[in-house]
Amino acid sequence: MKKLKEEFREEASEEATVCSRRNVLKGSAALLVGGIAGRMSNAYAAPAPTVAPAPPLPWPWAKLDPMEAGRRAYQNYLKNKG
Repeated sequence: MKKLKEEFREEASEEATVCSRRNVLKGSAALLVGGIAGRMSNAYAAPAPTVAPAPPLPWPWAKLDPMEAGRRAYQNYLKNKG
């Protein structure tokens, strides 16, 4: 019975060293570096997206006067009481 307890303690101590903070940190760092490397290799391997030019507007573009637009907005705000 005593021998069995000693074997159990030895196995438990071996498992404890396998799951130490240092090993967890090393494993998570390796996973992070691997993920970054994988993501970068996918970014370089992907072809550049091609974008079609925007269609023209269905109406002519009118140049706005900022002072006139501000005056109208202020008057509209006062007229409609907020």
